[in-house]
Amino acid sequence: MDKIKELQKIIDEHDNIVFFGGAGVSTESGIPDFRSVDGLYNQKYDYPPETILSHTFFMRKPGEFFRFYKDRVLALDAKPNAAHLKLAELEKAGKLKAVVTQNIDGLHQAAGSKVVYELHGSVHRNYCMKCGKFFDAKYVDDSVDVPLCDECGSMVKPDVVLYEESLDSDTISASIYAIRNADVLIVGGTSLVVYPAAGLIDYFGGDKIVLLNKGATGKNAGADLVITEPIGEVLAQIKAL
Repeated sequence: MDKIKELQKIIDEHDNIVFFGGAGVSTESGIPDFRSVDGLYNQKYDYPPETILSHTFFMRKPGEFFRFYKDRVLALDAKPNAAHLKLAELEKAGKLKAVVTQNIDGLHQAAGSKVVYELHGSVHRNYCMKCGKFFDAKYVDDSVDVPLCDECGSMVKPDVVLYEESLDSDTISASIYAIRNADVLIVGGTSLVVYPAAGLIDYFGGDKIVLLNKGATGKNAGADLVITEPIGEVLAQIKAL
């Protein structure tokens, strides 16, 4: 059977589907991933991206952090692609129950998805480290150097999980619950090598697991269906109803 038809059959026969996604979901929106040839880990900076995007570096060199962050991480002009739009459509049709994402770009919500668990936070939420005042991503992007709170003058931190920081326990719990109770888990655009996020799929005990990823993943063995094509191109061919 053609793999797209096989995926369509799985979706047609189930209405308790969870999608678990990574950076590859947003590459078709022009946002670079971290490990591909064109990804952030293969570009040259004064410091490695893993160093810059760490809590220690953020605290010690906030100016350097925000120069990199605004240049390479914020992508406020990016638009949802076919993958984001189809997932929102599947949710609206009652098929998809939740999106669990490692991405911080907010494109799932921009596409219309309502139940989105953001494991690594979101660039669209930013808070003063002292008084807790909220700021949107544009405030951070428009700041000349380090964004400072317009109330108390303290530094504003993006609500994203940096290296050395823990994932939010409530988000983890909700993600585990969704994955554990799903009948179908579609894993897309992730190499499944970043932990602890990648370990969440081990909670799945449902009927079918589908992998949609251009490259090899850390866990192909247990998949019922593997499609190695761009995820947007694949999901664009799927009918939600």
